[in-house]
Amino acid sequence: MEKILDIKGVSKSFPGVKALKSIDFDLFSEEIHCLVGENGAGKSTFIKILAGAYIPDEGNIWILNKDYKYLMPLLAIELGIQTVYQESILVPTITVAENIFLGNEKINKYRFIDIKKANKDAKYLLETLEIQIDPKKLVEQLTTAERQMIGIVKALSRKAKILILDEPTASLSSVEIDKLLKLISDIKKSQVGIIYISHHLEEVFKIGDRITVLKDGKKINTHENEGLNHDMLIREMVGRPANLFYFREKVKIEDKQKILEIKNFSKDRVIRDVSFSVKSGEIFGIGGMVGSGRTELARMLVGVDRKDSGELILDGKNITPNSPLKAIKNGICLLSEGRQRDGLILVRSVNENISLAQINISNKLFIDIRREYEKVNKMAKDLRIVCPTIQQEVKNLSGGNQQKVVLAKWLFTKCSIFIFDEPTLGIDIGSKEEIYKIMTQLLRENKIIIMISSDMPELLSMSDRIGIMRKGEMVSIVDNKDITEEKILTYSIGVK
Repeated sequence: MEKILDIKGVSKSFPGVKALKSIDFDLFSEEIHCLVGENGAGKSTFIKILAGAYIPDEGNIWILNKDYKYLMPLLAIELGIQTVYQESILVPTITVAENIFLGNEKINKYRFIDIKKANKDAKYLLETLEIQIDPKKLVEQLTTAERQMIGIVKALSRKAKILILDEPTASLSSVEIDKLLKLISDIKKSQVGIIYISHHLEEVFKIGDRITVLKDGKKINTHENEGLNHDMLIREMVGRPANLFYFREKVKIEDKQKILEIKNFSKDRVIRDVSFSVKSGEIFGIGGMVGSGRTELARMLVGVDRKDSGELILDGKNITPNSPLKAIKNGICLLSEGRQRDGLILVRSVNENISLAQINISNKLFIDIRREYEKVNKMAKDLRIVCPTIQQEVKNLSGGNQQKVVLAKWLFTKCSIFIFDEPTLGIDIGSKEEIYKIMTQLLRENKIIIMISSDMPELLSMSDRIGIMRKGEMVSIVDNKDITEEKILTYSIGVK
């Protein structure tokens, strides 16, 4: 086998974060080299450097014995590097053949796109790979698994030498996974080197030739598959010093505890019969790998996304919302993972962002601007939102202060049920501790908190109980005294 990729000492930093720290990595033709690690280990940053989306701060990239300091997207494609991401980037309203050759169109002698030749060449590629899909079929008519296959065929149509697959089986059934893994194994035989990223270790052990573990931006080890076991890999993925944990104060509730019951939430192929209960004064954490259905569940709980079944019962009363507005009126709020996309209007002021949700549920005909300003200003000071004035546009605040503005918005509505989806994602350690203290204060006020987090120390230190999700199911609920990183990761990746 020929060495087609050799990376030496690649590092990458973002403001306040060292995403990659002097990474070494190599890849041979006809090899599947798997890349594993927790969420946030640096896997995505690494493949974006290879795809030319990020420029490394230092290091060298050798491709077919030629040295590059960095790659650009067009250069990466010309060198035969193709990346198939977890989220489909196909165009749903055009055909399979048109998608396969999009950006690399078949042209006839009159310089027009030759659809007939595109269909013929696409059919040949599909048949070669034993994929039974009509090239004239619209992509929107395909299953998720078929779309993943077409994404791979599209990459191969550009004569890929290095194929990067990022969580290709995240949304597939077991039968579809088997078909896709067979396809990947067949592709390897045609002198293609494959970098395979997955949280599902059973897949890694099934098809990987070598396995590299990343953790906190560092390369921990590279193993030959033979002789390696799950326990060894998990230990390398989760080892972490105890001083990184935040220990939250336990809260004693004097008043009667409220009980929220989440009953039988389902959505076809996304969420499967999820049920659990949460008491006021406790934090119910939800763990699991990206793509396990955590965010989808949260969005259904507040009526953003449609569900097939499910009820929310608070102290015996049905408060199931069918829209976000109904959720807010019932005292349910979601601090979403994408705060800039879903939680804020970036070009408006702190004052307007905090008062926005309350205005939507108010029955008053007019707004008392002066009184609203006074109340918002007090809340901003109480939450220590750092800004020269609450008329400051939110886009100019730090990530931690933006998150506090989102939290202030929901406190302003007097919500009683808080769903935090990645509450401290992308914010500094000081702001994290402030968010944690605010959450603890909410518990003192007899609020109910559900917290989704990919940050293992956060999940362990903040949660009273943790529900672990995998492939849309709540596979286990673990009490705080029984929680370990190994246990969470074992349930998340489905190791028996």
